[in-house]
Amino acid sequence: MKSMTQILTEVVSKGFEDAGFDPFLGQVNESNRPDLCEFQCNGSLSGAKRYKKNPMNIAAQVAEQLQTELKGDSPTFSSIDVVRPGFLNLKLSEEFLSSFLNERKKDDRFGIEEANGDTVIVDYGGPNVAKPLHIGHLRSAIIGESVKRLGSFLGYKMVGDIHMGDWGLQMGLIIAELHHRKPDLPYFDSNFNGDYPSEPPFTLSELEEIYPMASEKSKTDAEFKNEAMDATFKLQHGDRGCLAIWKHIMDLSKADLKKNYDRLHVSFELWKGEADADPYIAPMVEELRTKGIAIESEGALVIDVTDPKDAKEVPPCMVLKSDGAALYTTTDLATLVEREKDLSPKRIIYVVDKRQELHFVQVFRAAKKAGIVREDTELDFLGFGTMNGKDGKPFKTREGGVMRLETLLGDVEEAMLQKMKSNENISLGAGEIEETAKIVALSAIKYGDLSNQASKDYVFDLDKFTSFEGNTGPYILYTIVRIKSILRKYEEISGVRIQDFKSCIRKPESEEERALMLKLAGFNEVMNGAYKELAPHRICSYIFGIANEFNRFYHGTKIITEADRVKRDGWISLLILTRDILEKCIDVLGFEAPERM
Repeated sequence: MKSMTQILTEVVSKGFEDAGFDPFLGQVNESNRPDLCEFQCNGSLSGAKRYKKNPMNIAAQVAEQLQTELKGDSPTFSSIDVVRPGFLNLKLSEEFLSSFLNERKKDDRFGIEEANGDTVIVDYGGPNVAKPLHIGHLRSAIIGESVKRLGSFLGYKMVGDIHMGDWGLQMGLIIAELHHRKPDLPYFDSNFNGDYPSEPPFTLSELEEIYPMASEKSKTDAEFKNEAMDATFKLQHGDRGCLAIWKHIMDLSKADLKKNYDRLHVSFELWKGEADADPYIAPMVEELRTKGIAIESEGALVIDVTDPKDAKEVPPCMVLKSDGAALYTTTDLATLVEREKDLSPKRIIYVVDKRQELHFVQVFRAAKKAGIVREDTELDFLGFGTMNGKDGKPFKTREGGVMRLETLLGDVEEAMLQKMKSNENISLGAGEIEETAKIVALSAIKYGDLSNQASKDYVFDLDKFTSFEGNTGPYILYTIVRIKSILRKYEEISGVRIQDFKSCIRKPESEEERALMLKLAGFNEVMNGAYKELAPHRICSYIFGIANEFNRFYHGTKIITEADRVKRDGWISLLILTRDILEKCIDVLGFEAPERM
C-alpha cells in the first residue's frame, strides 16, 4: 500500500500537471507547523524561477485545479489554502482519514510494502571473550538489535553478527598465565597425544580473573609478555594444546554472553569472531600484493585510500605492520572477504563507537578499491556516542570502575520493582510484580538509550528513565497497558472477543481523536525513514507522540460508557489499531509490554 504522503503527492502532482506545471513539484510533506495545517506542498517556490512566475500565482493556479477534487464524492482534502510566499496548506477530509486507517487496520504490516529481501548484515556487539560484558557494550547491542529488527519488519533478510574479539594477544595472555598456574596440564605437554579433557581447567569466574591479571602482569614483566606473544603465535599457527584451551575459553564465554544478551532481548544469527576471518588473511594479502593494490611503506604493507575530495587527510590503510603482524584493519578486511563469500550481502551496517569512524573510512575505501566487496555493496558506519553519568563523564561504578552490564540491569530492575511496590494504583501479586518490573526496567533502559540520536552522548539518569511520566519507556508501556485494560472491559460488557471485533474506525468527532488518527497515519513514513536514516530515535519520537495523543483523547472521551453503540465500537476499533501499532514499534525497538501494570 502507498503511504499517506505518497497518496497526497499523487493528488497534488496531478493538480500541478493540470495547471501546466511539472508534476514533480507536487511533493507533499507533513507540516512542521501542525497549528497551521496538517500537510504542505512547497513546490510553487521551486517552480517560480523555472517558470518565471510569482510562486503565489503558481500555487493559486494549482489550488484552482484541485477544487474539483474537493467537490468529489470522496475528497482527499477538506481544505486547500494558498499561503505566502507560495505554500499550499492542506487539511485531510474526515472521510479520507478514516478510510485510510481502516485499510491499514486490515493489513498485518499496516500498509508497509515488503522490501525485496536483500541480505543485510548488522555488525554489532563486539565483545572480547573471557571478559564480562560491561556498560560499554550496551549501546552497540541496543542500537544494533533495533536496526536489525526494523530491517526484518520491512522485509530485508537481516543477519546479526556479534563479531567477537577472540584471536588476539588476550588469548595468549590467558594461555601463558594458565601455564604458570597449572604447568602440569596436558595442553602444555608437547608429547601428549591423547584426547584433551572435555571440561575446561578453569571456571568462568576464574577465567574472568585470569585475563585482567595477566594483562597487568604483561605491562611490567617483559619475559611474561614474550611468553604471551609466543602462545598467541602458537595458537594462530595451529598448536594443538593452545587450540584446545582456546575452545574451552570460547565455550565458557559464549554461554555467558548468550545469557547476558538474552536478558537484553538481543540475539545474533552469526556468532563469528576474528578467528573465523584468520584463514582468509594470507590469501587476501597475497592477492593485494599481486594486484599492486597494497604497497610497501616503511616496511609496512599499506593501501592508499586518499580521495581528492577529502577535507582532511585520510592516512593509508595498514594491512600488515613492519614485523608482518596483522591489525584490526586486516581482520576487518578479511571478514569482508568471508562475508562476501558466504552471504554476498547487499548492505553491511557497522554499529560501533563513533570514535572509530576513521578506521572504518579506511576499511571501506580499501575494500572497494581492492574489489573485496562489489561496487554496489553499501557499507554503512553507524557510530554512537557514550553513555555518561550525571557528571557528564563516562558512566562508572561508585568505586570508579567500569560497571558490569548485569549489575546495571540488576540495579534498574530493583529500582523499578521498588517504584512499582510503592505505587498504590498497582495491584499485582508478588511474583507478577517482579516479572513485570523486569519487563518495564528493560523498556526504561532501551528507550532511554534509543530515544537519543545514536551519534549523541547522553546522560544515564535512573530516576528519569524509570519514571512513568514524560518521554520514557515506562510511560509508553503504561499507555499500552491502559489500552489493553479498556479492551478487556469492552470484552466483559459486550461479550465480543477483541480478536473477533469487526467494526471500523469512524470519522473523527473531536480534535483529540483526529490528532490521534493523524499520528497513526504516519506509520509508513516513520518506519521507512527510520531505516533509511538508521535512526531508531525517530520511532521513539513517533510512539511518544502517539501516547500523548491517545492519552488526551482518552481523558476527554467516555469510551466504555458511551450509550451510542456505533460510536463506541468505532472508538474501540481505533484503540485496537493504536495498541497494535504501538506494540509493533516497541517490538522493533527490542522490548515488550506486559498485560497489566
